[in-house]
Amino acid sequence: MRMNRNRGQMLKTAVLTLGLLLAGRGLPAAELSPEDDASPWGMCSSGESFRDYPKFNPPLAKAGVKWIRMFPEWSGIQPKKGEWQWETADALVANAKANNLHLSGGWCYFAPWASATGDTRTGPIKDIQFWKDYVGATVERYRHDIKYWEVWNEFNGTFYSGRTWEQKVKDYAALTVAAYDATKKADPSVKVGIGVANFDVAFLDAAIKAGAAGHFDFVCVHPYENLVAAMDNGEAGYLSMAGSLRKMLADNQQRPDIQLWITEIGGEGGATAKVEPEKEARQAEMLAKAYLLSLAQGFSKIYWFEARYPADPFSIIRADWTPRPAYDTYQAMTRLLGVAPHSVGWLKVGADGSGYGFMFQGANGPVLTAWAPSGKELKLKFAAAVKVVDLAGKETALPAGEELTLARRPVFILDVPASLVQQAQANAGKPYPWGGDYSRAKVVTCKLGVTNIEDGLIQKKLETTTVVNDLVESWRRPNFKNPALHGEGHYVYFRTDPKFAPFGITTLEVTAVVRRLAADKPAAVDLCYESLKGYRQAGGRYTIPADEQWHEATWKLTDANFVGQWGFNFRLDALASPNEFLIKEVRVGKP
Repeated sequence: MRMNRNRGQMLKTAVLTLGLLLAGRGLPAAELSPEDDASPWGMCSSGESFRDYPKFNPPLAKAGVKWIRMFPEWSGIQPKKGEWQWETADALVANAKANNLHLSGGWCYFAPWASATGDTRTGPIKDIQFWKDYVGATVERYRHDIKYWEVWNEFNGTFYSGRTWEQKVKDYAALTVAAYDATKKADPSVKVGIGVANFDVAFLDAAIKAGAAGHFDFVCVHPYENLVAAMDNGEAGYLSMAGSLRKMLADNQQRPDIQLWITEIGGEGGATAKVEPEKEARQAEMLAKAYLLSLAQGFSKIYWFEARYPADPFSIIRADWTPRPAYDTYQAMTRLLGVAPHSVGWLKVGADGSGYGFMFQGANGPVLTAWAPSGKELKLKFAAAVKVVDLAGKETALPAGEELTLARRPVFILDVPASLVQQAQANAGKPYPWGGDYSRAKVVTCKLGVTNIEDGLIQKKLETTTVVNDLVESWRRPNFKNPALHGEGHYVYFRTDPKFAPFGITTLEVTAVVRRLAADKPAAVDLCYESLKGYRQAGGRYTIPADEQWHEATWKLTDANFVGQWGFNFRLDALASPNEFLIKEVRVGKP
């Protein structure tokens, strides 16, 4: 979503490295040990920050980063048909090697001369052979240095335009097949990946069905919004991503050994030109949860966006080149979990089992990472003495029998008793316990009020609604008259339990129980839902009758795809409503 926003600058800024002007000969073989190859620790960069890689690569390597997602655009490598300029890419490869970092490349975007429109991000391509030649040349030159390549960056988003959704699907499938064939011809050992902005499983599914089947080795997603949802007690939804992708691949009869990657994910830490402690602490928490939740469910590589760019709040290095707390967290994780951590299994934590616990085989033995749901504190005791490490890397001894207070920020626990390791191993492969088991439920509900009563259906972004009370009950209303919400108050967001409507469940019925604030205040509500072609309006806007009674608005869906592309499954839409209204209950059913 955020990478490669303006790659034009990068081609003019890389410093040439002595000994790289070996036109057409390739470069010395890179050292890629099996442990490095299995390492998940990645970082990616925008086009604006590309020029600074000689300066930020060393501190990234020091933090334990092993993989960098970065490569010049096609237009800079082949500015004219038949003319190749390798200097920028050669310098990048050499610098990565010097810092013991490994590159994963991306074929982005069109060279203007190869595009039918003359634009680098607008399709279609004039001749698919141009693309094959470009891909084949890059793979041949860097066959010893870059073993993983992605086809485009966020093709389903704004980085490829001028085409309908259906045309984009077909175009992406064609580019993927051509890239795969050209790659395997140049070097069968090099791997090809497909990817999307956000968590757009539907686009991947459609591209595979349109011809990309059997022509990729790994799948990449950019689940920014899912991470935001995870920070609001949405861990269960985040943990469902790998399962949704695996089911989609299995339904399309793709190889079971296809790796799952997250090639962009990130969170804001405030302005990089000043220190904002609360925002930076939240960013460090987001970074830890992004990696821990992703590793626990089997993602092979996770790339944080981004390293350092002065104008970007996602950076883990400030504008003055001092590290943010997120940098310290990254370094602590790689030190404790090792170059290639292995997920052992999960644990329910706390007396009520509501806490999150994930066991990893770390650098020097088992490591338990744990935290409490947002808004709660949990008490833990261990039969033997353990060590507790916080996100800054500070280690504290915890004697046997002494209480540890868990909050929402993860901690790392070392020297854990063998019985807990065995318990985590026994849970490996079992469904996660958080959120309940709604796989056989026919209906999930959310009753809205001061404290929502959620039974398989969760309201997200509670701040977009306001609580309304009478003497007996409480409800919620959209808060679209609050200017501080910048229009978000027109929407009421929901997500079903991931076990209720996994990938492949397309027929659902959504019902909202609503009424006017007053009989003389007209109001209406629509539904925007996650479909097989992205988010769309259900149609049939419901005008709430002119009385003070409760009414049911129901939408029947036949193309639902509730996997959480943007972290939610549907929202009640009051954008066209002349007034706010009350919401008592929302239900989702399987007809």
